[in-house]
Amino acid sequence: MVSGTQTGSLLLSLSNMGFTLRLLLAGFTFSCLCLHLLLAMTEQEKGAIRNEVVEMFEHAYNNYMEHAYPADELMPLSCRGRIRGLEPSRGDVDDALGNGLLGGHVMATMLKNHGSKIRWYKDELLYMARDIGYRLLPAFNTTSGLPYPRVNLKYGILSPLSRTGTESDTCTACAGTMILEFAALSRLTGETIFEEYARRAMDFLWEKRQRSSDLVGTVINIHNGDWIRRDSGVGAGIDSYYEYLLKAYILLGDDVYLERFNTHYAAIMKYISQPPLLLDVHMHNPTINARKWMDSLLAFFPGLQVLKGDLQPAIETHEMLYQVIQRHKFLPEAFTTDFAVHWAQHPLRPEFIESTYFLYKATKDPYYLQVGKSVVDSLNQHARVPCGFAAVQDVRTGNHEDRMDSFFLAEMFKYLYLLFADDNELPFNLDDYIFTTEAHLLPLTLATVCHTCSKNITSVQLESKVAGVLSHTCPSAQTLFPNNPSYAQKIRETYRDIVPDASARTSAEREKCMEPPQSKVFPTLQTKDFVASGMDHLEILKQMGFSIVSTNDGRIQLTHTPDQAASSQSGQHGLKFIAEIIELAQAQARGEMTSFAVQIISPPFLGQVVLAAGPAHFGMDLSKQEHGVKGTLMKAIPYTACLDVTNSEQVRGKIVLAQRGDCMFANKARNLQRAGAIGAVIIDNVEGSSSDSSPVFQMAGDGDNASDITIPLLFLFHKEGSILLDALNANQNVDVLLIDKAKQLGQESRHEEKTTGEITIHIQIDSLDTQVAQLELGISSPSCPGPESAKHSNPDGLQTQSQEIVEHSPDAEKEESEGHSSEALDQKEEVETFEGTDEDEL
Repeated sequence: MVSGTQTGSLLLSLSNMGFTLRLLLAGFTFSCLCLHLLLAMTEQEKGAIRNEVVEMFEHAYNNYMEHAYPADELMPLSCRGRIRGLEPSRGDVDDALGNGLLGGHVMATMLKNHGSKIRWYKDELLYMARDIGYRLLPAFNTTSGLPYPRVNLKYGILSPLSRTGTESDTCTACAGTMILEFAALSRLTGETIFEEYARRAMDFLWEKRQRSSDLVGTVINIHNGDWIRRDSGVGAGIDSYYEYLLKAYILLGDDVYLERFNTHYAAIMKYISQPPLLLDVHMHNPTINARKWMDSLLAFFPGLQVLKGDLQPAIETHEMLYQVIQRHKFLPEAFTTDFAVHWAQHPLRPEFIESTYFLYKATKDPYYLQVGKSVVDSLNQHARVPCGFAAVQDVRTGNHEDRMDSFFLAEMFKYLYLLFADDNELPFNLDDYIFTTEAHLLPLTLATVCHTCSKNITSVQLESKVAGVLSHTCPSAQTLFPNNPSYAQKIRETYRDIVPDASARTSAEREKCMEPPQSKVFPTLQTKDFVASGMDHLEILKQMGFSIVSTNDGRIQLTHTPDQAASSQSGQHGLKFIAEIIELAQAQARGEMTSFAVQIISPPFLGQVVLAAGPAHFGMDLSKQEHGVKGTLMKAIPYTACLDVTNSEQVRGKIVLAQRGDCMFANKARNLQRAGAIGAVIIDNVEGSSSDSSPVFQMAGDGDNASDITIPLLFLFHKEGSILLDALNANQNVDVLLIDKAKQLGQESRHEEKTTGEITIHIQIDSLDTQVAQLELGISSPSCPGPESAKHSNPDGLQTQSQEIVEHSPDAEKEESEGHSSEALDQKEEVETFEGTDEDEL
């Protein structure tokens, strides 16, 4: 582990002439000195923030005890508890709490041995953890040794009352994040069965890695070991598997875990790491990116790299994440490669502050204290509510969600407190412990406690494929940055302002203290993501060489001059943007952009209620069905359809209603199709959303081949979905038609006049280096309507200024060559790519 304590003494003091002499000898520049002076924090300031963190924890914890205990979680907006079975399940309440019991036992034993507190403690928490451990063991009764993703602690797996045991898939992190806790339980109780089961699962995952790339996938079949999702990254679904390989070596001293981690890490840095980005790839073809966005769970990875001793990429990625936070106030659940919001939720995740803590421990750079302070300020200003702290439903609007996850209490405040605490202020030495993925502490002395624990079956066969100075030794702070407290700052400077509009105040401070960077990375924009009313998008267009004029008749006129772009590469991106717009217009002219609807055809509605709906990128193509798909409505149980449908008898042969959230759309579709549904309507879970105020929503697949999904799916916003639910509640049978809107019942004979986008392009070549392309986008019809009438009368035309231009880029079309899309347009669904895939859920 990297303690980094030596570097604290390297920070220079302001002592008259001696300081100037040491400054010159060390070769520091004035800009570095200015930054350190700007960011330096006194002991009094650190103490004040530390006390503020304690007050925040007490505010959250006391409200849980007052309003929610003994419920699973606090609902901070309604000031009540969330109890499974009584409140709607979010699908991510921890199924087992043994992790916390072990951490509590370790701390209680330490305090008791110090002789000052809880002398009455007699291993009660350990006995409870042991009991839960045995209740979890039935989950491992599979052919592969990989555990079921869920186990009923009362009824086990096979009982009809267990409501589990039918799952066939689990995520890599779900199966590979138990070795620390199970090994600790075995070594503290002397019962080896727990460690043996966890080791067997880790062994199986290792054996199933892709041998040519040394990468693993995201979701695996627990019975035959086939990979269900082959995208490979370091975020949701895989994250803590890599974390536990390295930490298992640190905790247990078993070299096999270090060898495996080093092998995986080399592959990650070769294929997934694209500094400062970490992008998912296909495990079988790792030179191809699986998606163009990143999820927030990868924010833990810089902290893991600190433990590895690879400081430079850790600093680079952390700086990029911090700038994303500065731009959006919080880290969105997912964001694109140009740092726009992909999924807007923020459930108060602790991974970023975890990495901040480890980077400060390693470098003692006061910059990371300022990062921590900004997180504290944001939580108090934007998440604090009278009954605790509320998750952010949308970082763009600041709207709250009625949830405060347990990991927020267990991890966020712990890392924040330790960030501002000196070693002498703690009752124990942190270097004697390792953090679990949920920030519980386990003692390193467990490596010396081995009650006939078995060795890995591969330990003698594995040969190291990785060589390097940091592969088999703990790194030294003196080696990493000898006599250079500005080490981290020099790395950060390379990526200065990589995220546009991250923070005007921070940029001003940097300009005051530092020279301009050698080069600047400018964001790009694809036509499918463009929102004409978005100021950040308009600014990106200007950087790409566009001048923008909004005309009175609803047109957007773009004039592109490549040599006026911020860089030659940005100018090329501008030309690509024009090509995508042309392709969009051609698609509209061919009639390829289709509107869909859910039409209620049973009495008393008789086709008079037609609800605008969005399509899916998978399943049956309704545009090719002349008469659509007709069926009777039935509501799924559970309503989110993220688990196996329990009312399959009622669902069979019906069109089924399900609620958005908790898992991917493709996951819902598969569960409903397996239950016998002939179609599905997914209703938005964002209250008040409506097709009147939002562009058409298109449901994405799960990043894998979705050709197995054959039923049609349509998406309704909350307002339209409520109409359908009210109809179902008021009438015994409700029949609906899922159809192309142009083919809805009662409309066959009506002549609808379709308009296409009008594009005028003028290209003038003035020289070899200058090309001016003028582009006009507008809505045209025989009557030449103005902006307002065009907006309401041309559903098939190009979008007006207040709407998005929706289009797949050529790159996206390549990704769809297998018949599916790896991402949605204007995608907002939950970041959980698989029910139970978060490292925080295990």
